[in-house]
Amino acid sequence: MSDHAFATRAIHAGQAPDPLTGAIIPPIYQASTHVQDGIGGFREGYEYNRAGNPTRSALETQLAALEGGASALSFASGLAAEDALLRGIVKPGDHVLLGNDVYGGTYRLLTKVLAPWGVETTTVELGDADEIRQALRPETKIVWLETPSNPLLKIVDIAATAEIAHAAGAVVVVDNTFASPALQRPLALGADLVVHSTTKYLGGHSDVLGGAVVFGDDRFYDQVKFQQFAVGAVSAPLDAWLTTRGIKTLAVRVRQHSENAQAIAEWAAARPEFETVFYPGLASHPGHEIAARQMSGFGGMLSLALAAGPDAARAFAESTELFQLAESLGGVESLIGYPPDMTHASVRGTALAVPENVVRLSVGIEDVADLIADLEQGLARVSV
Repeated sequence: MSDHAFATRAIHAGQAPDPLTGAIIPPIYQASTHVQDGIGGFREGYEYNRAGNPTRSALETQLAALEGGASALSFASGLAAEDALLRGIVKPGDHVLLGNDVYGGTYRLLTKVLAPWGVETTTVELGDADEIRQALRPETKIVWLETPSNPLLKIVDIAATAEIAHAAGAVVVVDNTFASPALQRPLALGADLVVHSTTKYLGGHSDVLGGAVVFGDDRFYDQVKFQQFAVGAVSAPLDAWLTTRGIKTLAVRVRQHSENAQAIAEWAAARPEFETVFYPGLASHPGHEIAARQMSGFGGMLSLALAAGPDAARAFAESTELFQLAESLGGVESLIGYPPDMTHASVRGTALAVPENVVRLSVGIEDVADLIADLEQGLARVSV
């Protein structure tokens, strides 16, 4: 459906009505196995749910269409997707280059799970082209980007970084979870693969866990598909269906997330209680111009550094009401978190540690006046 606009693809890609009954929503194929027409006679290629399922296939078609990719694979979680991608591409002795603000779970996967297997990892400031060039090695297989990053909302120039990485023979992977394909298409900017925690904006309703890999071409599909089949971290039929349902409203949801987050960022920038507002939609953000060029909006995520320090940040995170204290992000409801002890606890004490006066907001689609009022009352309850 490449000739259709994004919102149209989100609703219709992979979603043909049921040919038997005409049901406008394709059924959930809640089956673990498929009858064969003789030994090896697979109907439409399906044999066993770990290898393939029609509901999951429909989601994978939808995901590829959203990112402008050649194909996609759907997994049980974002980290399962990352694990299959990494083990499908790298081998012992290979090197992975990461940003120094990468998601703690990604860093943990590489340094605690894959490092003993012989994969080396280096973190750098990906906004500095010279630092990237200096860190690249002959063994560098992957340059891994998050943009906007989690949780400090750093922006990386995808096209420029891809040019540097490709010149060194490295593959470029972009974690597009924060932006979602509604705002950013890394494959069109030169990336080779995109990963998602579909739990977040794609699912959008805090009711399903999932992950995805989207391929710009077919070079790595077979390797990653083999890892998925051999290890088995696939999305279940109901989870795939819930993700598909969420994706159909992605375009309109992300517009409201972005509008609300922009208003909150501008409100916070005028408050003396916050020493820094991390949001690329602000002209003061160091990555604002790049974000404006490679994104169609600035998203629903922002972080705030409280001037009064860590104790105030922790207290503020526990003082809001509409912004509920919880892990995760990207749902219709607003969430607040304290990254140093929550999402990024795994990088405490490392060079990737999040400043201890930072809270992270996942801005939902509630009325923005109510959200700002909630933040104001939260501040009033904290000695700042």
